[in-house]
Amino acid sequence: MRVSVIQMNQGSDKAANLASAEALVGAAVAADRPGLVSLPETWTNLGGGRDSRRAAAEVLPAVGETGGAAYELLRGLARRHGMFVHGGSIIEDGGEKLFNTTLVFNPAGEEVARYRKVHLFDIVAPDGTGYRESALYGAGEELVLFEAGGIRFGCTICYDMRFAEQYVALRRAGAEAILVPSNFTLQTGKDHWEVLLRARAIETQCWIIAAASYGQYEERGAARSVYGHSLVADPWGHVVAKCSDGVGWATARLDEALTARVRRDMPVLEHRDARRVQLEHRDAGRVQFDTAATKQAP
Repeated sequence: MRVSVIQMNQGSDKAANLASAEALVGAAVAADRPGLVSLPETWTNLGGGRDSRRAAAEVLPAVGETGGAAYELLRGLARRHGMFVHGGSIIEDGGEKLFNTTLVFNPAGEEVARYRKVHLFDIVAPDGTGYRESALYGAGEELVLFEAGGIRFGCTICYDMRFAEQYVALRRAGAEAILVPSNFTLQTGKDHWEVLLRARAIETQCWIIAAASYGQYEERGAARSVYGHSLVADPWGHVVAKCSDGVGWATARLDEALTARVRRDMPVLEHRDARRVQLEHRDAGRVQFDTAATKQAP
């Protein structure tokens, strides 16, 4: 199965972002004919402040119902191109709180997965810039997997990648590939982006598929920068496809025989179980990562 990661330079104009995503997906399909495309984190809005985020947010419909502009664009792209569309993440209007939410559609345009970002980005970057995602967003509480082309995909978003236990839990739940749509800051990205993604690939023996935003955006009158360098890494930790600077895409073929060979020759999950290693993460007492908490998408 071929997968394409889409790299965008989105801003606070939702209509322009939707048009850009549609054009980039169309170009990737025309060039590479992937079976799945993945968009970056919050590709419908980046910057502009709290009011801009709320304006871009969509109330997500019940499965099978009609949704907002971004929801229907993702569904339409899946139908038009006859492929799976992993919608990176969009801003979900959850009422009192927003959520940073992934949507996945199959080639028939049916929603097959919905994942809310678990780990919220509350940090101070090396340049002193503060980020407090929890001031506006609520946290998800479930692991989510879906199947496409005979491959089990796990869902994560950006900051989740720093929490290895979440990725091991996805592997335990059957993941063979893990998606990581992101808006990774320039300051942390230049040092941590690729090494973290490769580490997650190596320890889980999964394909890592990371679509990212690139370039500058405006946040309350100040310029901020995101790193880009969207990539696909194989289960041995090799980067097999990667975007350069700017907007565009990169495509790789997921080789199931390679996944099986890596896992056979170095059976790390079996060794974890044999040693009774218990990897558990609790997020403010709300989240426990184990297979019992896993949501299996239809």
